[in-house]
Amino acid sequence: MKRRRGVVLTHAGLKRLQAAIAAVEIAENDGERFTLEELGDRIRVSTKTLSRLWSRNSGLDRRTLHLCFSSFNLDLQSRDYVVVGDLAESEVAPGESPCPLPAQSPRTEIELGSSESSGSLSPPTHWLEASPRPAAAVHPSNPSLSGALPYPDGPVPLDSPFYIDRPPIEALAYQEISQPGCVIRIRAPRGMGKTSLTLRLLTVAEAQGYRTVTLDCNQFDSALLNDLSKFLRSFCLRLAQALHIPPNLEDYWDEEIGSKLSCSFYLKTYLLKQLDAPVVLVLNEIDRFFEHTAFAQDFFPLLRSWYDESRRDLALQKLRLVVVYSTEEYVALDINQSPFNIGLPLRLPEFTAEQVLNLAQRHGLPWGMDEVEQLIDLIGGHPALVRMALYHICTYGLSLSQLVQGAIATGGIFHPHLWRHWVTIQQHPDLLAALRAVALAECGQSILLDPLQAYRLESRGLLRYEGDSRNDPCGNRVLSRCRLYHQYFRQQFMSESPLL
Repeated sequence: MKRRRGVVLTHAGLKRLQAAIAAVEIAENDGERFTLEELGDRIRVSTKTLSRLWSRNSGLDRRTLHLCFSSFNLDLQSRDYVVVGDLAESEVAPGESPCPLPAQSPRTEIELGSSESSGSLSPPTHWLEASPRPAAAVHPSNPSLSGALPYPDGPVPLDSPFYIDRPPIEALAYQEISQPGCVIRIRAPRGMGKTSLTLRLLTVAEAQGYRTVTLDCNQFDSALLNDLSKFLRSFCLRLAQALHIPPNLEDYWDEEIGSKLSCSFYLKTYLLKQLDAPVVLVLNEIDRFFEHTAFAQDFFPLLRSWYDESRRDLALQKLRLVVVYSTEEYVALDINQSPFNIGLPLRLPEFTAEQVLNLAQRHGLPWGMDEVEQLIDLIGGHPALVRMALYHICTYGLSLSQLVQGAIATGGIFHPHLWRHWVTIQQHPDLLAALRAVALAECGQSILLDPLQAYRLESRGLLRYEGDSRNDPCGNRVLSRCRLYHQYFRQQFMSESPLL
């Protein structure tokens, strides 16, 4: 039997193909995701072949890979795949090799130990919904034999099967990022998936040829936040470095006209003029700036001015701004100078029962709605807590009843999350008093709070508005976010010493 070398997707190739498919879904399918069968029909390959392609567990003929890419207007590049071994002619599915091959480029070498050479990537997440599969082989009597589930801490990786879409949020973000001079505001409490969404938004932007820069606002020294001029120079320097452009700050900076005008002049006439493609700038954890009132009242109107000026300035239309935050409670801005009332607002809701069931099935759990409702009764649809629960059930063989009992008694596996909230709220006596009133009410009973206190506690994810399971406030009557929060904080307030 004649044999040829087989190929599999690299991480970079998977990202390019995912982003291209997402773009076509938006343009031609009203943002609705293609099923595996629809993809197969479009590409003219079998669903079995697609499954092999996404899993990267076995090689495919390069003609098949080329067919997949060309179906979404992509040229197959050497960095998109890696040669893995011999491939029998019989492994090429019927009808999958009529497409002529482009000239072969030298294969990109994958560094041993890099993300592109280690293990197999999971299928793109939005094709898993119809056919969930176990995330790990769990051995209840010996947890050490369980599969290597990643600990659910931080954003969900791009190649993870555990990212859950929350329509229409993803489609709206992907559509908006293509608009000149746009602003996207992603707001949600910690653990709700802001960074995970941002990663996917950046992937779509990069697939369209955009340049991307992410600045973590927590990385700016406090001293810079007390000196606007020094901050803006540092801000511009970091932008230039991230875009691989020589800074040349001194040629464009003029203290006589002020640091804000100098910054805008530098951005418009130097940085953006150097680039043919749009630039997506993500300001992550921008809450950090709210604590510095004088600084915030200068910097935030500057961001707003770029948005307003982009309506008529072609250079600024290249800038696409994404701000990621939990709450704007600390800063008071003129309504015409605030960047928090412009652009596309995206508020990330909790998971629905159907989404929790989907995620449980992706973990290989044979759950139905009864189990889902028990978990939601305890922790709501909080994405980080749901993933934490499923991780411990799969990895350590916990039963759902054991998890619930432990959580109600002492906080259980959620104790570090709860303790962080408890320590943080101590710094705000007015909010601590408001939380006490909520926690000491009967479980499920709403109370009336001062609107500002209710807003600040809801922004922290500690309570919800009455009748609100999707973050759509109705009135100022509030109750604990979930039964776990109510029980834990009630115990804390009724105890003479905090639970350690």
